[in-house]
Amino acid sequence: MNLFKRAWWRLTGTPGKTLMLIGLFFVICTLVLSGFLIQSAAARAAENAKKSVGAVATMQLDVNGLLASGKNNGSEGSGQNPGIIGSAGDLKRDLVDKICQSSVIADCNYTADGAAFPTKSTRLHQPVPAPAGQNTGGTDLFKVDGVRKLDEVSAFRNGDSKMIAGKGIGPDTKKNEIVVEERVAKENKLEVGDKVELKIGDLSPGVDTSEHEFTVIGIYKSSTADTGQYVPAMMDPANQLYTTIEGASLLGGRTTDGGGTLKSATFTLNDPDDLGRLKEDAEKAGADLQIFPISVNDKQYKTLVGPITKTASFATVTVWLVAVAGTIILALIVASNLRERRGELGILLSLGEKKPKLLGQHLVEVVACAVIAIGLAGVGSQFISEAIGNKLLAGEVDSADEEAENESLQPDYSDPSGMGKQGDGRPETDPIDSLDVQLGPADIAKVGTTGLGIAALATLIPGARVLRLNPRDILTKGD
Repeated sequence: MNLFKRAWWRLTGTPGKTLMLIGLFFVICTLVLSGFLIQSAAARAAENAKKSVGAVATMQLDVNGLLASGKNNGSEGSGQNPGIIGSAGDLKRDLVDKICQSSVIADCNYTADGAAFPTKSTRLHQPVPAPAGQNTGGTDLFKVDGVRKLDEVSAFRNGDSKMIAGKGIGPDTKKNEIVVEERVAKENKLEVGDKVELKIGDLSPGVDTSEHEFTVIGIYKSSTADTGQYVPAMMDPANQLYTTIEGASLLGGRTTDGGGTLKSATFTLNDPDDLGRLKEDAEKAGADLQIFPISVNDKQYKTLVGPITKTASFATVTVWLVAVAGTIILALIVASNLRERRGELGILLSLGEKKPKLLGQHLVEVVACAVIAIGLAGVGSQFISEAIGNKLLAGEVDSADEEAENESLQPDYSDPSGMGKQGDGRPETDPIDSLDVQLGPADIAKVGTTGLGIAALATLIPGARVLRLNPRDILTKGD
């Protein structure tokens, strides 16, 4: 008799066991397919995050690298620390501008720091005088930051500071233009277009002590109010000035050759994997990466995909556990069925039926149940996996938020201004908190392969004993 007919009669003749087998397969296939869907959704989210955020690479002086290179010449005294670091330690803006032309860079920025002594025409904002007898000579200065784009400075991006008059610093700003805070502007009765004079904030021997003239092109307002207590002038947000790279280099006592001397440069990559290409382009532009190494900081990318990656890892473990457990459970069920059907097996063998066909009949029965279960799983798994995945992801996001809260304050080099801002230690990018589950033919094929593989193993392993049976033993001795 045809084994397919016997399999059909068996399945329709015992509907309870057939439905139980289909139900068990449905649970297994649904969990496996949900795991696959969560994995694929996480992979898509990670790829999209990689494209949208990329990674930020930082380039700045490595003093140890400079000393090891043998290019340092302290006698030149034109570096960031005159007399200690020579011109070989100057990261020039012109060089960085060449690197910024690399095709792997989505955006670039850089910063230079400096300080300036007040003059008779430009006074500091100090609402509370210093305590009597306290030496304030080293702190009674304006803090001067040179930037490429003022609107990329973290304080302006997050709204702590905003322009109230004029314009900010941009790539086309002239080297002698400056932006001042509202309180300094009121203290000195300054308006957009006025001239201010400042002295280089460095008292080292040989440094120019003459006054340098700047034009006020903008006035901004900081949200940090006066405390009512004495604060060193250089630490008071009101005394924060912004100018160009060349302006900050001049006031910082550094060379302005080559467009000015940078503190650091940042490059936002199109893809975190483009770091190698960026380094190649930097070397072609003339950069010595031993002295000015480039290191990538993919903090925002990791923040985005961290929880969803952990969720995908959990889904992978679940798939394997369900597959192994399902195979074992089904194998036990098939073995139990074979034990119950020993009389049927003995009669068929005595009638001359081939042993492989007996095993094939059981395989057809199990595979038929698996196919039905796979179809049902395909209908409901998208909704189930989305609910399960989002629940798991919510837990991972909460854990990530707690870890961020507990982090110590660290410079954030993902700040595209290169300022390395100090904040509350939390990244500016929120983690991905939802899954975009999409069921496709590839997912059905994967779960189908897995389900049929489980069916085959669960049938063949216990069914192998059928090949060792003979009719006499079955019918006379039972088990």
